[in-house]
Amino acid sequence: MPSSEPLHPEPFVELRDVTFGYGERVILRDFSLTVPRGKVTAIMGASGGGKTTVLRLIGGQQRAQKGQVLVDGRDIGPMDMAQLYAARRRMGMLFQFGALFTDMSVFDNVAFPLREHTSLGKALIRDIVLMKLHAVGLRGARDLMPSQISGGMARRVALARAIALDPELIMYDEPFAGLDPISLGTAAQLIRQLSDAMGVTTILVSHNLQETFALADHVVILGAGNVAVQGTPGEVRTSDDPLVRQFVHALPTGPVPFHHPGPTVEQDFGPVGGRR
Repeated sequence: MPSSEPLHPEPFVELRDVTFGYGERVILRDFSLTVPRGKVTAIMGASGGGKTTVLRLIGGQQRAQKGQVLVDGRDIGPMDMAQLYAARRRMGMLFQFGALFTDMSVFDNVAFPLREHTSLGKALIRDIVLMKLHAVGLRGARDLMPSQISGGMARRVALARAIALDPELIMYDEPFAGLDPISLGTAAQLIRQLSDAMGVTTILVSHNLQETFALADHVVILGAGNVAVQGTPGEVRTSDDPLVRQFVHALPTGPVPFHHPGPTVEQDFGPVGGRR
């Protein structure tokens, strides 16, 4: 269940007047967003609205063309690679579908960030890995390969890897995609429990309304390259904004069109009833 405590006044992540695009296609324009420290923030909206782009900007995989991306008060944009790697060690990332190393065992997948970013001894790494796997219910699967486990289990292994370095920020990109109802419920419960137990700041990108609204403290709906509405799940659910209503209530018509912009039907096929 979402925390009943008030949102922390100081954000852990803040995007200020960010503009970013791919070539001539602008994804975010003068975009501003605050992520409360120690809370679960869900970023939602129609496909192509920039949700995953926001995660990539925070992680430094992309750099804003304008504006600032602040993580705990430090701007990610001007960082050199050494500074960026140091900032990333404070972050955990759960990629869509897990993105496990297929040639590594479950144990070695979780051990990977510890081996890469610390000088801890073999025995201590073993204990940490087993503790993280225990936290996601998979300590007994340590010796299995990714090909030997289900999709839901793979997502939990990826979560254990994401928390291996005890990050202050965890980002989840569509953690519920492709999961059966049991695995989905388990994943949602784990995200909430880990957030509460570790006190981390959590950013969750998802299209799953029911589970996301049930676990989030703060919900942000994106639209047209900016924030359409944000607030508690209850506030967002009762919003009068047309785009938010269309998204939350799964309406087929509204500000988000079904057809991608392009030539008119008449331009492609000629007048109705006429000859080409």
